[in-house]
Amino acid sequence: EYKWSDEKSMQDNNSSGFNYRFISGSKILSKHASGLAIDINPKQNPYIKNGIISPAGSVYDIDAEGTITSDSPIVVEFKKRGWTWGGDWKSLKDYQHFQKNLSVGKQD
Repeated sequence: EYKWSDEKSMQDNNSSGFNYRFISGSKILSKHASGLAIDINPKQNPYIKNGIISPAGSVYDIDAEGTITSDSPIVVEFKKRGWTWGGDWKSLKDYQHFQKNLSVGKQD
């Protein structure tokens, strides 16, 4: 149905993990392509960069059900396990996104 389209999946507000795809606008494989990232409730927790919000029509409203904030239990628990949250990023915000950063040869 989605044919690996992240945009189509986000429009339906699907939470997703593995998705063999490139980082938007690049030829670099996303962390999703290796199962090291997950996106949760993209409509409530959009990607925001330079005023552009994805998925289209999304709103980041900390009072809306399903919205992830820095003190949400899911953020706390992912961070305890060594994951990073896109809501902490400085150059953009990816509130739906959690990822595990692994060094080559290092096992967690």
